[in-house]
Amino acid sequence: MSYTIVKVPQGGEKISIQNGDLQVPQHPIIPFVEGDGTGRDIWRASKRVFDAAIQKAYQGARQVQWMEVYAGEKAYTSFHSWLPDETVQAFREFLVGIKGPLTTPIGGGIRSLNVALRKALDLYVCQRPVRYFNGVPSPVKNPEYVDMVVFRENTEDIYAGIEFEDGTPESKRFKDLLQEHFPAEYKKIRFPATTGLGIKPVSKEGTTRLVRAAIHWALENKRRSVTLVHKGNIMKYTEGSFRNWGYEVAEAEFGDRVYTWAQWEKTREQAGEETANQEQDTALKDGKLLIKDVIADIVFQQTITRAREFDVIATMNLNGDYLSDALAAQVGGIGIAPGGNINYTSGHAVFEATHGTAPKYADKDMVNPGSVILSGEMMFRYMGWNKAADLIIKGMEGAIAAKTVTYDFHRLMEDATKLKCSEFGEAVIQHMDD
Repeated sequence: MSYTIVKVPQGGEKISIQNGDLQVPQHPIIPFVEGDGTGRDIWRASKRVFDAAIQKAYQGARQVQWMEVYAGEKAYTSFHSWLPDETVQAFREFLVGIKGPLTTPIGGGIRSLNVALRKALDLYVCQRPVRYFNGVPSPVKNPEYVDMVVFRENTEDIYAGIEFEDGTPESKRFKDLLQEHFPAEYKKIRFPATTGLGIKPVSKEGTTRLVRAAIHWALENKRRSVTLVHKGNIMKYTEGSFRNWGYEVAEAEFGDRVYTWAQWEKTREQAGEETANQEQDTALKDGKLLIKDVIADIVFQQTITRAREFDVIATMNLNGDYLSDALAAQVGGIGIAPGGNINYTSGHAVFEATHGTAPKYADKDMVNPGSVILSGEMMFRYMGWNKAADLIIKGMEGAIAAKTVTYDFHRLMEDATKLKCSEFGEAVIQHMDD
Protein backbone atom coordinates (compact mmCIF):
# COMPACT_ATOMS: atom_id res chain seq x y z
CA MET A 1 0.00 0.00 0.00
CA SER A 2 1.12 3.54 -0.73
CA TYR A 3 0.94 6.03 2.11
CA THR A 4 0.09 9.72 2.01
CA ILE A 5 0.24 10.76 5.68
CA VAL A 6 2.69 8.12 6.93
CA LYS A 7 6.33 8.53 5.90
CA VAL A 8 7.95 5.12 5.41
CA PRO A 9 11.67 5.25 6.38
CA GLN A 10 14.18 4.57 3.65
CA GLY A 11 16.61 1.72 4.23
CA GLY A 12 14.46 -0.25 6.62
CA GLU A 13 12.81 -3.62 6.05
CA LYS A 14 9.54 -5.25 7.03
CA ILE A 15 9.23 -7.87 9.74
CA SER A 16 7.53 -10.98 8.33
CA ILE A 17 6.39 -14.40 9.50
CA GLN A 18 7.17 -17.76 7.90
CA ASN A 19 5.84 -21.10 9.11
CA GLY A 20 4.84 -19.49 12.38
CA ASP A 21 8.29 -17.98 13.06
CA LEU A 22 8.89 -14.23 13.12
CA GLN A 23 11.53 -13.10 10.60
CA VAL A 24 13.17 -9.94 11.93
CA PRO A 25 15.70 -8.11 9.71
CA GLN A 26 18.67 -6.18 11.08
CA HIS A 27 16.96 -2.84 10.40
CA PRO A 28 13.22 -3.42 10.93
CA ILE A 29 10.65 -0.71 10.34
CA ILE A 30 8.50 -0.40 13.46
CA PRO A 31 5.37 1.78 13.49
CA PHE A 32 4.80 3.83 16.64
CA VAL A 33 2.06 6.09 18.00
CA GLU A 34 3.53 8.56 20.47
CA GLY A 35 0.22 8.84 22.34
CA ASP A 36 -1.93 11.65 23.70
CA GLY A 37 -1.41 13.82 26.78
CA THR A 38 1.69 12.63 28.62
CA GLY A 39 2.41 10.26 25.74
CA ARG A 40 4.59 12.88 24.07
CA ASP A 41 6.98 13.11 27.02
CA ILE A 42 6.93 9.37 27.61
CA TRP A 43 7.69 8.47 24.00
CA ARG A 44 10.71 10.78 23.79
CA ALA A 45 12.24 9.27 26.92
CA SER A 46 11.38 5.71 25.90
CA LYS A 47 12.77 5.98 22.38
CA ARG A 48 16.13 7.11 23.77
CA VAL A 49 16.15 4.05 26.05
CA PHE A 50 15.26 1.72 23.16
CA ASP A 51 17.92 3.11 20.83
CA ALA A 52 20.56 3.02 23.55
CA ALA A 53 19.77 -0.58 24.48
CA ILE A 54 19.99 -1.69 20.84
CA GLN A 55 23.28 0.15 20.32
CA LYS A 56 24.84 -1.28 23.48
CA ALA A 57 23.60 -4.79 22.72
CA TYR A 58 24.52 -5.01 19.04
CA GLN A 59 27.17 -2.31 18.51
CA GLY A 60 25.50 -0.85 15.44
CA ALA A 61 24.75 -4.16 13.72
CA ARG A 62 21.04 -3.68 14.40
CA GLN A 63 18.91 -0.56 14.42
CA VAL A 64 15.19 0.15 14.45
CA GLN A 65 13.81 2.40 11.74
CA TRP A 66 10.99 4.14 13.64
CA MET A 67 7.93 5.08 11.59
CA GLU A 68 5.38 7.42 13.14
CA VAL A 69 1.73 6.56 12.57
CA TYR A 70 -1.22 8.48 13.94
CA ALA A 71 -4.13 7.82 16.28
CA GLY A 72 -6.01 9.76 18.93
CA GLU A 73 -6.02 13.51 19.34
CA LYS A 74 -3.00 14.15 17.11
CA ALA A 75 -4.62 12.19 14.30
CA TYR A 76 -7.97 13.93 14.75
CA THR A 77 -6.40 17.39 14.84
CA SER A 78 -4.20 16.76 11.80
CA PHE A 79 -6.30 14.43 9.66
CA HIS A 80 -9.87 14.63 11.08
CA SER A 81 -9.86 10.95 11.97
CA TRP A 82 -9.31 9.35 15.36
CA LEU A 83 -7.87 6.25 13.72
CA PRO A 84 -6.83 6.80 10.08
CA ASP A 85 -6.95 3.80 7.75
CA GLU A 86 -3.24 4.23 7.07
CA THR A 87 -2.46 3.61 10.74
CA VAL A 88 -4.31 0.30 10.79
CA GLN A 89 -2.75 -0.64 7.46
CA ALA A 90 0.77 0.17 8.71
CA PHE A 91 0.38 -2.03 11.79
CA ARG A 92 -1.02 -4.75 9.53
CA GLU A 93 1.74 -4.47 6.91
CA PHE A 94 4.76 -4.04 9.20
CA LEU A 95 3.49 -6.61 11.73
CA VAL A 96 5.00 -5.30 15.00
CA GLY A 97 4.47 -1.86 16.55
CA ILE A 98 4.21 0.11 19.78
CA LYS A 99 1.97 2.89 21.07
CA GLY A 100 1.56 5.28 23.94
CA PRO A 101 -1.72 6.02 25.78
CA LEU A 102 -4.65 7.24 23.69
CA THR A 103 -7.69 9.33 24.46
CA THR A 104 -11.05 7.60 24.10
CA PRO A 105 -13.30 9.85 21.96
CA ILE A 106 -16.35 11.26 23.75
CA GLY A 107 -19.65 10.75 22.00
CA GLY A 108 -20.41 8.47 19.06
CA GLY A 109 -18.12 6.49 16.82
CA ILE A 110 -15.28 4.40 18.21
CA ARG A 111 -15.83 3.31 21.81
CA SER A 112 -12.12 2.82 22.36
CA LEU A 113 -9.20 3.31 20.00
CA ASN A 114 -7.33 0.52 21.74
CA VAL A 115 -10.24 -1.90 21.29
CA ALA A 116 -10.65 -0.79 17.67
CA LEU A 117 -7.02 -1.65 16.89
CA ARG A 118 -7.30 -5.01 18.62
CA LYS A 119 -10.40 -5.89 16.61
CA ALA A 120 -9.01 -4.65 13.29
CA LEU A 121 -5.88 -6.82 13.63
CA ASP A 122 -7.55 -9.67 15.57
CA LEU A 123 -5.05 -9.27 18.41
CA TYR A 124 -6.64 -11.98 20.49
CA VAL A 125 -4.08 -12.05 23.33
CA CYS A 126 -3.58 -9.18 25.74
CA GLN A 127 -0.35 -10.22 27.45
CA ARG A 128 0.47 -8.45 30.71
CA PRO A 129 3.61 -9.44 32.65
CA VAL A 130 3.57 -8.35 36.30
CA ARG A 131 6.83 -8.42 38.26
CA TYR A 132 8.43 -6.50 41.08
CA PHE A 133 11.41 -4.16 40.84
CA ASN A 134 13.33 -3.95 44.09
CA GLY A 135 12.68 -0.64 45.85
CA VAL A 136 9.35 0.18 44.22
CA PRO A 137 6.76 1.28 46.84
CA SER A 138 4.09 -1.37 47.31
CA PRO A 139 0.98 -1.75 49.51
CA VAL A 140 1.68 -5.46 50.18
CA LYS A 141 4.23 -7.06 52.52
CA ASN A 142 5.96 -9.27 49.95
CA PRO A 143 5.63 -7.77 46.48
CA GLU A 144 8.71 -9.75 45.42
CA TYR A 145 6.51 -12.86 45.40
CA VAL A 146 4.60 -11.46 42.41
CA ASP A 147 5.97 -12.75 39.11
CA MET A 148 3.01 -13.49 36.87
CA VAL A 149 2.00 -13.15 33.23
CA VAL A 150 -1.67 -12.61 32.41
CA PHE A 151 -3.01 -13.88 29.07
CA ARG A 152 -6.31 -12.04 28.66
CA GLU A 153 -8.65 -12.96 25.81
CA ASN A 154 -8.97 -9.78 23.79
CA THR A 155 -11.83 -10.14 21.32
CA GLU A 156 -14.87 -11.64 23.07
CA ASP A 157 -16.80 -11.45 26.34
CA ILE A 158 -18.81 -8.30 27.09
CA TYR A 159 -16.13 -6.25 25.30
CA ALA A 160 -17.73 -7.41 22.05
CA GLY A 161 -20.00 -4.40 22.66
CA ILE A 162 -23.36 -6.13 22.04
CA GLU A 163 -25.60 -3.98 24.23
CA PHE A 164 -29.16 -2.70 24.14
CA GLU A 165 -29.92 0.58 25.89
CA ASP A 166 -33.16 0.61 27.83
CA GLY A 167 -35.87 2.63 26.14
CA THR A 168 -34.60 2.21 22.58
CA PRO A 169 -36.50 0.41 19.79
CA GLU A 170 -33.66 -2.12 19.57
CA SER A 171 -33.99 -2.90 23.26
CA LYS A 172 -37.74 -3.42 22.94
CA ARG A 173 -37.33 -5.76 19.97
CA PHE A 174 -34.72 -7.79 21.80
CA LYS A 175 -36.85 -8.06 24.93
CA ASP A 176 -39.88 -9.03 22.84
CA LEU A 177 -37.84 -11.74 21.14
CA LEU A 178 -36.59 -12.99 24.47
CA GLN A 179 -40.08 -13.01 25.99
CA GLU A 180 -41.58 -14.85 23.03
CA HIS A 181 -38.91 -17.48 22.43
CA PHE A 182 -37.24 -17.81 25.83
CA PRO A 183 -39.95 -17.02 28.40
CA ALA A 184 -38.18 -18.80 31.27
CA GLU A 185 -35.05 -16.68 30.74
CA TYR A 186 -37.13 -13.51 30.33
CA LYS A 187 -38.71 -14.12 33.74
CA LYS A 188 -35.25 -14.03 35.31
CA ILE A 189 -34.97 -10.32 34.49
CA ARG A 190 -35.99 -8.65 37.75
CA PHE A 191 -37.13 -5.31 36.29
CA PRO A 192 -37.61 -5.86 32.54
CA ALA A 193 -39.29 -2.52 31.89
CA THR A 194 -36.17 -0.56 32.82
CA THR A 195 -33.33 -2.97 32.09
CA GLY A 196 -30.39 -2.48 29.76
CA LEU A 197 -29.17 -5.76 28.28
CA GLY A 198 -25.83 -7.07 27.05
CA ILE A 199 -24.64 -10.29 25.45
CA LYS A 200 -21.52 -12.15 26.61
CA PRO A 201 -20.09 -14.26 23.77
CA VAL A 202 -17.43 -16.83 24.73
CA SER A 203 -16.51 -19.27 21.95
CA LYS A 204 -14.60 -22.51 21.80
CA GLU A 205 -12.37 -21.08 19.06
CA GLY A 206 -11.60 -17.92 21.03
CA THR A 207 -10.91 -19.87 24.19
CA THR A 208 -8.77 -22.48 22.48
CA ARG A 209 -6.41 -20.07 20.76
CA LEU A 210 -5.98 -17.99 23.93
CA VAL A 211 -5.21 -20.99 26.16
CA ARG A 212 -2.99 -22.53 23.49
CA ALA A 213 -0.92 -19.33 23.36
CA ALA A 214 -0.63 -19.22 27.17
CA ILE A 215 0.50 -22.85 27.44
CA HIS A 216 2.94 -22.55 24.55
CA TRP A 217 4.47 -19.40 26.07
CA ALA A 218 4.69 -21.03 29.50
CA LEU A 219 6.48 -24.07 28.09
CA GLU A 220 8.86 -21.97 25.98
CA ASN A 221 9.74 -19.82 28.98
CA LYS A 222 10.01 -22.72 31.45
CA ARG A 223 7.24 -21.52 33.73
CA ARG A 224 5.65 -23.73 36.37
CA SER A 225 1.89 -23.47 35.83
CA VAL A 226 -1.02 -22.01 33.86
CA THR A 227 -4.12 -21.09 35.86
CA LEU A 228 -7.49 -20.80 34.10
CA VAL A 229 -9.43 -18.03 35.87
CA HIS A 230 -13.22 -18.15 35.44
CA LYS A 231 -16.59 -17.68 37.14
CA GLY A 232 -17.91 -20.99 35.85
CA ASN A 233 -19.74 -21.81 39.06
CA ILE A 234 -22.29 -19.12 38.10
CA MET A 235 -21.90 -18.57 34.33
CA LYS A 236 -21.73 -22.25 33.45
CA TYR A 237 -22.04 -22.06 29.67
CA THR A 238 -19.69 -19.13 29.05
CA GLU A 239 -17.04 -18.98 31.76
CA GLY A 240 -17.60 -22.61 32.73
CA SER A 241 -17.11 -23.60 29.11
CA PHE A 242 -13.92 -21.52 29.03
CA ARG A 243 -12.57 -23.72 31.82
CA ASN A 244 -13.61 -26.95 30.15
CA TRP A 245 -12.34 -25.99 26.71
CA GLY A 246 -9.07 -24.86 28.29
CA TYR A 247 -8.51 -28.28 29.81
CA GLU A 248 -9.46 -29.93 26.52
CA VAL A 249 -6.87 -28.06 24.46
CA ALA A 250 -4.22 -28.63 27.15
CA GLU A 251 -4.72 -32.40 27.10
CA ALA A 252 -5.29 -32.74 23.35
CA GLU A 253 -2.35 -30.64 22.13
CA PHE A 254 0.14 -30.68 25.02
CA GLY A 255 -0.70 -33.96 26.74
CA ASP A 256 2.84 -35.27 27.08
CA ARG A 257 4.14 -31.97 28.50
CA VAL A 258 1.40 -30.94 30.94
CA TYR A 259 -0.60 -32.31 33.86
CA THR A 260 -4.10 -30.94 34.41
CA TRP A 261 -6.42 -30.76 37.38
CA ALA A 262 -9.01 -32.37 35.08
CA GLN A 263 -6.72 -35.41 34.94
CA TRP A 264 -6.37 -35.25 38.73
CA GLU A 265 -10.16 -35.32 39.11
CA LYS A 266 -10.47 -38.38 36.86
CA THR A 267 -7.80 -40.26 38.79
CA ARG A 268 -9.35 -39.30 42.12
CA GLU A 269 -12.74 -40.66 41.03
CA GLN A 270 -11.21 -43.89 39.74
CA ALA A 271 -8.45 -44.61 42.27
CA GLY A 272 -8.81 -42.17 45.17
CA GLU A 273 -7.27 -38.87 46.24
CA GLU A 274 -3.97 -40.29 47.45
CA THR A 275 -3.29 -41.88 44.06
CA ALA A 276 -4.26 -38.65 42.29
CA ASN A 277 -1.87 -36.64 44.49
CA GLN A 278 0.96 -39.09 43.81
CA GLU A 279 0.27 -38.89 40.08
CA GLN A 280 0.42 -35.08 40.14
CA ASP A 281 3.60 -35.04 42.26
CA THR A 282 5.31 -37.42 39.85
CA ALA A 283 4.26 -35.35 36.83
CA LEU A 284 5.60 -32.14 38.35
CA LYS A 285 8.87 -33.80 39.38
CA ASP A 286 9.22 -34.91 35.76
CA GLY A 287 9.04 -31.24 34.73
CA LYS A 288 5.51 -31.16 33.39
CA LEU A 289 3.57 -27.90 33.33
CA LEU A 290 0.63 -27.81 35.75
CA ILE A 291 -2.69 -26.64 34.27
CA LYS A 292 -5.18 -25.70 36.99
CA ASP A 293 -8.15 -23.40 37.52
CA VAL A 294 -9.54 -21.01 40.13
CA ILE A 295 -12.79 -19.10 40.53
CA ALA A 296 -12.45 -15.43 39.53
CA ASP A 297 -13.47 -13.84 42.84
CA ILE A 298 -11.13 -16.12 44.78
CA VAL A 299 -8.14 -15.30 42.58
CA PHE A 300 -8.10 -11.70 43.81
CA GLN A 301 -7.60 -12.94 47.35
CA GLN A 302 -5.17 -15.72 46.56
CA THR A 303 -2.87 -13.66 44.35
CA ILE A 304 -2.29 -11.54 47.47
CA THR A 305 -2.16 -14.24 50.13
CA ARG A 306 -0.52 -16.96 47.98
CA ALA A 307 1.21 -15.04 45.22
CA ARG A 308 3.92 -17.65 44.71
CA GLU A 309 1.30 -20.21 43.69
CA PHE A 310 0.49 -18.27 40.51
CA ASP A 311 2.64 -18.05 37.41
CA VAL A 312 0.89 -17.75 34.02
CA ILE A 313 -2.82 -16.85 34.13
CA ALA A 314 -5.24 -17.38 31.23
CA THR A 315 -8.65 -15.75 31.46
CA MET A 316 -11.45 -13.95 29.62
CA ASN A 317 -11.63 -10.31 28.70
CA LEU A 318 -13.33 -8.70 31.69
CA ASN A 319 -11.62 -10.89 34.30
CA GLY A 320 -8.27 -10.14 32.69
CA ASP A 321 -8.92 -6.41 32.67
CA TYR A 322 -9.68 -6.37 36.39
CA LEU A 323 -6.99 -8.83 37.39
CA SER A 324 -4.05 -7.36 35.48
CA ASP A 325 -4.63 -3.92 37.02
CA ALA A 326 -5.10 -5.38 40.51
CA LEU A 327 -1.83 -7.31 40.19
CA ALA A 328 -0.06 -4.19 38.93
CA ALA A 329 -1.10 -2.40 42.13
CA GLN A 330 0.90 -4.93 44.16
CA VAL A 331 4.13 -4.08 42.36
CA GLY A 332 3.90 -0.30 42.01
CA GLY A 333 0.83 0.48 39.91
CA ILE A 334 -0.01 0.67 36.22
CA GLY A 335 2.50 3.50 35.78
CA ILE A 336 5.14 0.85 35.08
CA ALA A 337 2.86 -1.95 33.85
CA PRO A 338 3.59 -3.03 30.25
CA GLY A 339 1.26 -4.74 27.83
CA GLY A 340 1.22 -6.41 24.46
CA ASN A 341 -1.69 -7.20 22.14
CA ILE A 342 -0.69 -10.16 20.03
CA ASN A 343 -1.97 -12.54 17.37
CA TYR A 344 0.40 -15.47 17.74
CA THR A 345 -0.89 -17.00 14.50
CA SER A 346 -0.41 -14.05 12.13
CA GLY A 347 2.49 -12.54 14.08
CA HIS A 348 0.79 -9.14 14.44
CA ALA A 349 1.56 -7.40 17.73
CA VAL A 350 1.02 -3.92 19.16
CA PHE A 351 2.73 -3.20 22.47
CA GLU A 352 1.34 -0.38 24.56
CA ALA A 353 1.25 1.64 27.74
CA THR A 354 -1.45 0.31 30.03
CA HIS A 355 -2.22 3.63 31.77
CA GLY A 356 -4.21 6.66 30.67
CA THR A 357 -3.16 9.95 29.10
CA ALA A 358 -3.13 12.09 32.31
CA PRO A 359 -3.62 15.33 30.31
CA LYS A 360 -3.04 17.62 33.30
CA TYR A 361 0.60 16.46 33.30
CA ALA A 362 1.05 16.74 29.53
CA ASP A 363 4.26 18.40 28.29
CA LYS A 364 5.55 18.91 31.86
CA ASP A 365 8.27 16.25 31.61
CA MET A 366 7.07 14.75 34.91
CA VAL A 367 5.49 11.34 34.48
CA ASN A 368 6.93 7.87 34.76
CA PRO A 369 7.79 6.43 31.32
CA GLY A 370 8.17 2.90 32.74
CA SER A 371 5.06 1.44 31.14
CA VAL A 372 6.16 2.24 27.58
CA ILE A 373 9.81 1.39 28.33
CA LEU A 374 8.83 -2.06 29.61
CA SER A 375 6.37 -2.51 26.73
CA GLY A 376 9.35 -1.95 24.45
CA GLU A 377 11.25 -4.58 26.42
CA MET A 378 8.36 -6.98 25.72
CA MET A 379 8.46 -6.03 22.05
CA PHE A 380 12.17 -6.68 21.70
CA ARG A 381 11.82 -10.04 23.42
CA TYR A 382 8.95 -10.90 21.07
CA MET A 383 11.27 -10.01 18.17
CA GLY A 384 14.03 -12.22 19.56
CA TRP A 385 16.23 -9.25 20.48
CA ASN A 386 16.81 -10.58 23.98
CA LYS A 387 20.12 -8.80 24.60
CA ALA A 388 18.46 -5.39 24.16
CA ALA A 389 15.52 -6.51 26.32
CA ASP A 390 17.86 -7.69 29.07
CA LEU A 391 19.65 -4.32 29.08
CA ILE A 392 16.36 -2.48 29.50
CA ILE A 393 15.49 -4.63 32.52
CA LYS A 394 18.97 -4.07 33.94
CA GLY A 395 18.64 -0.31 33.48
CA MET A 396 15.20 -0.19 35.10
CA GLU A 397 16.35 -2.28 38.04
CA GLY A 398 19.41 -0.08 38.54
CA ALA A 399 17.60 3.25 38.31
CA ILE A 400 14.88 2.20 40.77
CA ALA A 401 17.26 0.51 43.20
CA ALA A 402 19.33 3.72 43.25
CA LYS A 403 16.15 5.60 44.21
CA THR A 404 16.41 7.87 41.19
CA VAL A 405 12.75 7.98 40.22
CA THR A 406 9.93 10.14 38.91
CA TYR A 407 7.51 11.98 41.20
CA ASP A 408 5.02 9.11 41.56
CA PHE A 409 7.60 6.88 43.25
CA HIS A 410 9.54 9.74 44.86
CA ARG A 411 6.59 10.76 47.04
CA LEU A 412 6.39 7.22 48.43
CA MET A 413 10.10 6.53 48.96
CA GLU A 414 12.51 7.77 51.62
CA ASP A 415 15.75 9.52 50.60
CA ALA A 416 14.91 9.29 46.91
CA THR A 417 15.99 11.69 44.16
CA LYS A 418 13.15 13.06 42.05
CA LEU A 419 13.83 12.99 38.33
CA LYS A 420 11.98 14.36 35.34
CA CYS A 421 10.58 11.93 32.79
CA SER A 422 13.49 12.55 30.43
CA GLU A 423 16.01 12.28 33.28
CA PHE A 424 14.63 8.94 34.35
CA GLY A 425 15.15 7.67 30.81
CA GLU A 426 18.78 8.78 30.98
CA ALA A 427 19.17 7.07 34.37
CA VAL A 428 17.91 3.81 32.87
CA ILE A 429 20.50 4.13 30.09
CA GLN A 430 23.32 4.82 32.54
CA HIS A 431 22.49 1.77 34.64
CA MET A 432 22.69 -0.48 31.57
CA ASP A 433 26.48 -0.24 32.03
CA ASP A 434 26.51 -1.23 35.73
